[in-house]
Amino acid sequence: MAHTARIRRTAAALAALSLGVLALTACDGDTEKDTSAPSATASASAADADDATATPSTSAPSDGGADAGSSGSDGGTPSPSESATDDGQDGGVGMCETSDLAYDVTVASRPVNHALLKATNSSGDDCLLAAGELVLTIPELDGAAGHMGPDGKDWILKAGESAYAGILFSHADTAGGKSTDKVEIALSASETPTTVSVAGGPVTVNDPQVTTFFGTAEDALTY
Repeated sequence: MAHTARIRRTAAALAALSLGVLALTACDGDTEKDTSAPSATASASAADADDATATPSTSAPSDGGADAGSSGSDGGTPSPSESATDDGQDGGVGMCETSDLAYDVTVASRPVNHALLKATNSSGDDCLLAAGELVLTIPELDGAAGHMGPDGKDWILKAGESAYAGILFSHADTAGGKSTDKVEIALSASETPTTVSVAGGPVTVNDPQVTTFFGTAEDALTY
């Protein structure tokens, strides 16, 4: 009887031991599962970090950044293509030709022996009036009139606008001369001149001179 009881106690102990081993194995398995599988919170945090890195910012640049990258097209420094128009003087218009202008020559009351040349742009288009190129000749005399006054500069004569030049026919201290009531005018030596009657003529011519073109009659008759 005692032997039988020991056998039963031993069997019970072995059974209890087996149950403990099984329980321990189950706990270890759960621990490994928890360790190997990332939590939902960790996964979401990683995804948010990836999105923040891959997606470019849509916020507007600072004012300093915009100014530094400005091309000047909104009132700033102009682009090279905008500034390439003969220093901004002619704006791309063509040169005035002799036939583009209508001319009037009128004897002036002052100074003496002077006349005023008025040239009006009758072409219908703006043109560039070259300085120092005006050629005035007297049919009865050889050669062209000399130039007097400042050199002047090229300027745009708009359609319908007039330019003025002063003509000196003779010097008071020069004797003699020829009488004429016409002059010939060209805007350059290479062009065919046009003949213009002298209103208030005839005049005596012995040493003619002419100014460059001016914007007013007063300036033209200063010399």
